[in-house]
Amino acid sequence: MTHTQETKPPAGQATLIYDGDCPFCSRFSDYIRLKKAVGNLVLIDARQGGSAVDDAVARGFDLNEGMVLIVGDNFYHGADCLNRLALMSSRSDLFNRVNYILFRSPLVSRVSYPMLRAGRNLVLRLLGRPMLET
Repeated sequence: MTHTQETKPPAGQATLIYDGDCPFCSRFSDYIRLKKAVGNLVLIDARQGGSAVDDAVARGFDLNEGMVLIVGDNFYHGADCLNRLALMSSRSDLFNRVNYILFRSPLVSRVSYPMLRAGRNLVLRLLGRPMLET
């Protein structure tokens, strides 16, 4: 995994835009492992900006409402991002196996994501960190 501000991922690469000030988002992005068939996962901290962040916002994605996964020309946001990452994960370690079991279902992802987002928002407030400016 690499941290970058590049826009278009090359073939065989996925890009994850996340909130670097959110401890949950940062840990999740550090631990997620994608299958070799998917290729490299590029991590972009939305607070650092860049053209990929600008592109996601221009497409109408609210980064305070969820992470964005870009695979080729496909954009996945929030619960869809979480579900897609679970399906693409390697399941090579405990974190990725649990992530797969919990979020492989689109329904479970949609139902649980608002609670996860609320937890993120609460933690940011408790830590005195601002929401993303989009």
